[in-house]
Amino acid sequence: MAKRISIFDTTLRDGEQAPGFSMDLGEKLQVARQLERLGVDVMEAGFARASQGDFEAVKAIAGTVKNAKVASLARTATKDIDAAWDAVKGAESPRIHTFIATSEIHMKYKLKMKPADVIEKAEAMVRYAAARCPDIEFSAEDATRSNPIFLAKIFDRVINAGATVINVPDTVGYAMPDEFFEFIETIRKNMKFDHRAQWSVHCHNDLGLAVANTLAAAKAGVTQFECTVNGIGERAGNAALEEIIMAASVKKSILDISTNIDSRQIARTSRLISDITGVSVQPNKAVVGKNAFAHESGIHQHGMLSNSLTYEIMTPESVGFKKTKLVLGKHSGKHAFRDRLSDMGIEMDDAEMEKVFVSFKALADKKKTVEKEDIEALVNRHRFRHDERFSLKGFTVQRGFERFSKAEVTIENASGINKELGEGDGPVDAAFNAIEKMTGIRATLKSFSVTAVTEGKDAQGRADIVVEAGGKRYRGRGLSTDIVEASILSYVDAINKIDSQDKKMMKEA
Repeated sequence: MAKRISIFDTTLRDGEQAPGFSMDLGEKLQVARQLERLGVDVMEAGFARASQGDFEAVKAIAGTVKNAKVASLARTATKDIDAAWDAVKGAESPRIHTFIATSEIHMKYKLKMKPADVIEKAEAMVRYAAARCPDIEFSAEDATRSNPIFLAKIFDRVINAGATVINVPDTVGYAMPDEFFEFIETIRKNMKFDHRAQWSVHCHNDLGLAVANTLAAAKAGVTQFECTVNGIGERAGNAALEEIIMAASVKKSILDISTNIDSRQIARTSRLISDITGVSVQPNKAVVGKNAFAHESGIHQHGMLSNSLTYEIMTPESVGFKKTKLVLGKHSGKHAFRDRLSDMGIEMDDAEMEKVFVSFKALADKKKTVEKEDIEALVNRHRFRHDERFSLKGFTVQRGFERFSKAEVTIENASGINKELGEGDGPVDAAFNAIEKMTGIRATLKSFSVTAVTEGKDAQGRADIVVEAGGKRYRGRGLSTDIVEASILSYVDAINKIDSQDKKMMKEA
């Protein structure tokens, strides 16, 4: 019988804390619901002590998710553990995940603590956490650069203090698969209480070996894999959930492991993360890249026409893709649109559907064919849209060659419709300056990118920007077949978020 592996997803914590991947509360709740549909066993919702926003997100997720354990990360400190418990205690199955560094370099230079003191602190804080929560995970940060005999000692002590899960992180992606397996074996052979806890691994991808190391650990008795959707995370990222799941499926006869994951939800989950963060998956990414099931070579095409097994070791359907394209156009009605949403697994009430349908019809007038990815982008844009004080009603631009460009932007707010003229180094810069003059909100542009949602000349462009105002950063998104319009919409979106935050601060004051 295949060994049952628990999937511990840390997309909302380790993935979200990587530069450029931050999410707001509404976005985190959308991800949490999708992770629940995907079938993860444990959801690390955040680091409750990190900020008030993180605390509120963890608490909201804990109150929403019903079919997965909800965990919060905490350092081995009473205030961290108290914050974690306050955030997750409302969950159906709460977990506190506490950690301390154990490698010589971390203990000496970061913690400035002696090994014996690290053991004492870990034991005391696990006991403190266990007095509040029945499920405690303990992680030894930078474990793979730690002494395995030292790890055996600290793990025995924390298990005796109440730890239910022992996690061995390859924090800096240092290990090799065979080495990692032997490392965990050595630790366990030198312990008394290893059988009293579940074993887990958390592998980073600095050498591109995170998935390989994770799978190798199963041979050493590990029954929990920690991973993220699309492999996002610090530096080079984490072990990619989708790669682990499909490796377990394709190589089942060798790995002999099973999970609770519904692999048909993988593609949708991947796209949701990309849409929310504004970071696209590389085309040749395993399992979820747009080229993962694409064949251009004539030789490959001939083989595929004869038998798809000639070049595909798994089917697109098994991860939620479809071989045939979804075709919707300007002549499609509401019934066909709703049927397509249902087929894609997207649920919404009549009022919400009506709003998205209006956006769909506007897009269909610009494109011959509206793809599935277009529809998902429209739905996500609608669901993640903040309160709009300002809305774009129109714009005209004059592109300069050896002089500044000009843009006239029309914005509607509570006071009516307003127009403003701006100049700048290109039409987008000119439009941004016009909006700034009109709204009175000043923001500094920190990053700007435009990516195509689908292929072709008539593809929608998704503009993603990050601006800074009042010491805080805000992400804006815009979607249009016109990349200048998409860029302006992204800036208006960011301005609305700044305006909303300013109102909230004034109300709280």
